[in-house]
Order: sequence, then structure tokens, then C-alpha cells
Amino acid sequence: MSFDWKTIEADVDEQLAQAGVAGHPALALDRPRIEAHARAIATGALSKAANAVSGRVEAAGPEHVEVLERLPARELAELERAGRDAIARGRVAVAVLNGGMATRFGGDVKGIVEAIAGRTFLEIKLAQARRLGPVPFLIMNSFATHSRSLEFLARHGLTRDVDVFLQGVSLRLTPSGDAMQDEEGRVSLYAPGHGDFPEALVGSGLAARLAERGVEQVVLSNIDNLGAELDPVLIGLHLARGRALTAELAATVPGDVGGAPAFVNGRLEMIEGFRFPTGFDATRLPFLATNTFVFSRRLLEAGHPLSWFYVEKNVEGRAAVQMERLVNELSRFAEATYVATPRGGPSGRFFPIKTREDLERLRADAALVRRFAEL
Repeated sequence: MSFDWKTIEADVDEQLAQAGVAGHPALALDRPRIEAHARAIATGALSKAANAVSGRVEAAGPEHVEVLERLPARELAELERAGRDAIARGRVAVAVLNGGMATRFGGDVKGIVEAIAGRTFLEIKLAQARRLGPVPFLIMNSFATHSRSLEFLARHGLTRDVDVFLQGVSLRLTPSGDAMQDEEGRVSLYAPGHGDFPEALVGSGLAARLAERGVEQVVLSNIDNLGAELDPVLIGLHLARGRALTAELAATVPGDVGGAPAFVNGRLEMIEGFRFPTGFDATRLPFLATNTFVFSRRLLEAGHPLSWFYVEKNVEGRAAVQMERLVNELSRFAEATYVATPRGGPSGRFFPIKTREDLERLRADAALVRRFAEL
């Protein structure tokens, strides 16, 4: 196992130039980290098994989660007033994760795929954020989505309405720890997960600019979940509970796969699904993480060392290893409020669109079409 960095970086530079992002400082390869991961993969120190949480793991119960719909009407009204006030005073920003390629939609950038009533996911998410005023709107792109997203924003006159920044890039590895190559002999690139969000926000200078503007809280969600709108009640709840992190959950249904709050050695934190130890009964988990959060800006700036996890992907029919970070791991470093919000229905907040079939189901719901079209 060895890395010819001169050849690799020439290859990477060429690929990034083709993607329209050549020379961007956020896209410099971290040689020491990649080599350390490669050695650990080769020796078996990093593997699927190594991802598992060590120690005692217990499912969090309903008593450990606030259910938004069960809060008294008077409290909900107070939370909404507090949230609206924070938004009006410019204390809240909205951010979306726009790093995914819509491979099941024809390979375009998912954020600029038409979703509802002729508008794209990105346009709808921006309109949702701006219903309550000029809320700062942040977009984290990957090397694969950045150029086309910027072109779309420019074409629709939206460039001045948003702040765009880039997450990092890395090399896929083989299960033996070598740099993976495609059929043409080029190294295989990927974006290392939504755990890049805090570091990329700070490294881009945007965190500092948000601080200058007086922004104290950042709402984060996936670009393809139109249900995760800016909600004053949830902002009010986050402020009232006084914790640096609020994580949204949805009631589980059969077949769910993903993260959930659980106790690890007695401490409640968010655990991604692939990290539960062998034999753990995931059917006992009453709630599923939706990857929608409210973060204190200071938590995002703190530089907490998020773990790198071993993730296997099928790339061109071969096993590829991607080392990825998870933004929900910030719950290891800060106490979190966990709140269950409606999953479906006219006021639901969890409608992830991963396939064309998901999108068609959403479009078939007249109430949701009205909700997302009339902004």
C-alpha cells in the first residue's frame, strides 16, 4: 500500500477542473489522514465491525423525548412568540445539505431537480426560509454539485439571496486500503458526509460572518426533505430548553433504517443505525432521526473532533470504502433536546425524497402539493 501523491493530485486536479471547482481551498486532500485511514483499513483496525458503539447501549424511551403535539396549547403559543421574535431579530439562519447527486433521478444535482409545481427543491427550501423575513440561507455543496448549483442560482437571479460554501473531498479506498481507481485508471472521489458541515462552515468564513450579523442559531436539514421548514415553535423550544442542540425525530414505522437517540454507558446521544452493536434490537427504537437540527452557532464553531466511520459502497460493481463523518455526533459533546414532530400528514415534517417513486407519492398528495406550492 503506497500513494503516489504527485500522480494522484494531478488526477484530482483534472477531475475538479472538469467539475468546475479547480483550486478551491476547501478541496485540498488531507494526505496524512487518508494514509492513516488506509493503513488502519489494511490492518483491519477500521472496518464495519469497528464502527459499533462500545459499552452498554440502551434504547431511549418516549419519556426521554418531547412530543411537540402533546405540549399544552398555551406553551406552544409562547414558544411560537419567542421563536418569531428570534427570527425577526436576525438570530436564526437556515442551512441545507446539497451535496447529493440525484443518481435515481437521472444524475442531476438533487437540489435543482423539479419537485413541486415547477419549482426545484432548492427554490422551495429558500421560499420556506424567507416566509418570516430575510433569514440568512446557507447551502453546503460538494465538489460534484457546486458548479451546477451556482449556475442555477445565477440563472434564476438568486445569487445574492444565499451563501454557498463547499464541503471537503477525499479518495475512495479499496477494502485492502489502496486508492480506488475507475475503469479508466482515475482515482475515485467522494464527499465525506454531512459531518463536514461544522468544519466547512467555519473554514469558509461563514460562521464568523454569521456572528457579525448576530446569528446565534442555525437550522440544518437535507435539501430533499421539504417537510423540514423553518418553524418558530421549534426555534422557541430550542431557546426555552437552553441546550446547544435540538434534534428532530419521527415515530418509527416498520422498515425504518437510520439513527436514533440511545443511551451509551448511561449518556443519551444520537447513534447512527450502522453503529448499533450486533444483537441490538432496533425494533425497540420508538423514534427515528430525521437529520433536521437546530444548532447553537457556538457549538458548530467549537471544533469538536467528530469520528471517522468506515462505510462500504458499491461503485461500478466493486466494493469501495468511504470514511465519513456524521453531524449528529455533535450530541457526544453537548446535551441535546430530542423532539418528536409529526411525520406525515398536512403538517408533517419528514418527507425524504430518495427515489422517483417517493417524489411521485408526494405529488399525489393534494394537501402537500398546496403546502409546498403556495409559498
